[in-house]
Formats: sequence, structure tokens, C-alpha cells
Amino acid sequence: MAIDAVSTGPMTDLPRIALLMGDPNGVGPELAVKLLAMPEIYGRARVLVVAPPAVWETGQRVAATSIDALPVDSIDRLVFAAGRPSLLPLPVIDAEAITVGRATPVAGGAVLRQLAFVADALAAGQIDGVVFAPLNKQAMRLAGLKQEDELEYVAEHLGVQEPVCELNMLDGLWTSRVTSHIALRRVADQVTVDAVCTGAYVIERSLRMSGVARPKIAVCALNPHAGDGGTMGREEIDVIAPAIARLQGEGIDARGPFPSDTAFLLARREGYDAVLTMYHDQGQIAMKTLGFERGVTVMGGLPYPVATPAQGTAFDIAGKGVANAEAIRRAFHVVADMSARAQRAH
Repeated sequence: MAIDAVSTGPMTDLPRIALLMGDPNGVGPELAVKLLAMPEIYGRARVLVVAPPAVWETGQRVAATSIDALPVDSIDRLVFAAGRPSLLPLPVIDAEAITVGRATPVAGGAVLRQLAFVADALAAGQIDGVVFAPLNKQAMRLAGLKQEDELEYVAEHLGVQEPVCELNMLDGLWTSRVTSHIALRRVADQVTVDAVCTGAYVIERSLRMSGVARPKIAVCALNPHAGDGGTMGREEIDVIAPAIARLQGEGIDARGPFPSDTAFLLARREGYDAVLTMYHDQGQIAMKTLGFERGVTVMGGLPYPVATPAQGTAFDIAGKGVANAEAIRRAFHVVADMSARAQRAH
């Protein structure tokens, strides 16, 4: 029996989480369906799947799983049923345009339209959080994405003025980065005192949103051996150390700079909540080595909980039914936790 979204009762206390199925040509549809087949998620949230009908069918076929979803015809009239997802069709790509294993502008455009749709729903208070299966940045750029990545796209769509940054989470350890999806040759010029502080602000706020009262942040160096006293570069002396001093003066527990080849060992051993890295792969290599199939990416700096598994579209195994859904399961629980905490705060 469907329960109206405005009715009273235990189920209406659960946050409303929208699930996007990711790039139609990758493993996203399969991962989304495998997530929806886990009974545990329906005790944490009211789940709304926003999906093109063709992608919804593809996901079930690849995952070899049939999901009994409750049809919904409008985001303005949401209904939910205990133990079942609701399904809102969004016809932004046709079946013949799905070409598994390839990055295409059609698939990228479909993803961008779905991201804009759920961003509008968040802003309107119609949903409380979003989980999306893996996207493909090449496909989105082929479709006209002008921003650095999907986070910047959503932030701009929402009119967010505060800094944003992708945050990665694995087994309770979070990472943020000062620079993100840019060429490596540009990194050193963009590692400034303000940029280092901004990276720390974003992860510190997100950790507080997730329930950590006073986050402890390890800050990585940029150069090998943390610059070796300036003999391998002076960024640690001239930029990173002054940024840490500023953060500490503002009451943020940031320490370092630590050599990046040992920073994650130190963080695990000494109970840090987060590691702030200077560039993308400095943190991503460490986190994916520690647990590729368990990592979660949180869209840090947005006013709403949004997360995705920290893995790509895996075109090489798309359509084969062998994708591991553990990371998207964890992403769902992160968003459910953050959404529930936000509800209690209000």
C-alpha cells in the first residue's frame, strides 16, 4: 500500500533520498539496481529512483534482478511504499542511444539533465539527499560540460557561493584536496595559503555535518620529503606551513605538512579524521589502494548531502553483471546518516 509523502507515521520520519543510475553506458545502472535489491536501505530512507525508462530496464537486465518499484508521475506528488523504491521516469535518453562501454555526448547530456533535475528538487525541499552511480567526465564534457566536474556543475546550478570540493571517505577516514581535476603542471601555482585553508574549511564543515565534533586534519606536503628543508621546493615553508598556522589560529585542528608518502600511515596510526592533499592523485591513489571497492565520494561544500561511490564507470566490465555494489551501498548510508542528522538539527 502506498503511503502519501505528507502522511504521518514512522515512515515519514525517514529522509527522502533520490538515486540516479549514473552514466547509461557504464556500470552505474547495474550498481543502482543491486543497491535497490538490498532490504537494509529501506529502513534508512524513502528511496526515489530518478531514471530514464531505458536505463532502468538496462540496469535490471544486467543485474539479473527485477525491482518492484512504485510508479510516481511527478516530483510534486511523491508517494512511497514500505520496503520498495518509488520510480520517477525521466525520459532523457532512448534505448537505441545506449552504447555500453563507450563515452558518448548523448549519455553525458542525459546525466547532466538528471543532475540538474535533482538539484532543483533539493533546492525546492522535495528531497533531502542524493546518491548517484558513477558518471563519466569525458561523456559530460562531450555533451558541453564547461565546469571542472559534476560537483562544480551542481554547485553553479544551485547558486552555491561557498567553496566546494570532492571529499573521499573510506572506513571513517576522509580526504580533501587543494586542487582537483586540473593538469599536474598547474598544481604548484594553485597551491596558495588561501587555497590550502579553503580545502581545510570544506572538509572540516563536512565532518561536522557527519557528526565529528572537532575534526583532526593531517595536511600533506607538496614536494618529496616535505621539501627537505627547502632543498626540494619551498611550498611547505612559504605556503603550507603558514596556512596551517592560520587554521590553528582559527581553532581548526590542522597539523603538518607531512610527507605525502607517509601521511596516510600517520593518519591511521594517530587517529586523524581527515587528510588534506595538494592534488588529486596524492590522495586518490592512497584511498583506492586502501579499499577501492569501499570508497565513497561526498560532494563537499553543498548545502545538501550528495554522494557517489569513489569508482568510475568501468566501461571494461559494463554490461557483464559483475560490478561490486559495496561502495554505492556505503555512499547510500553516508547520505542517509547526513540527511537524518540534518533533519534532527531542524
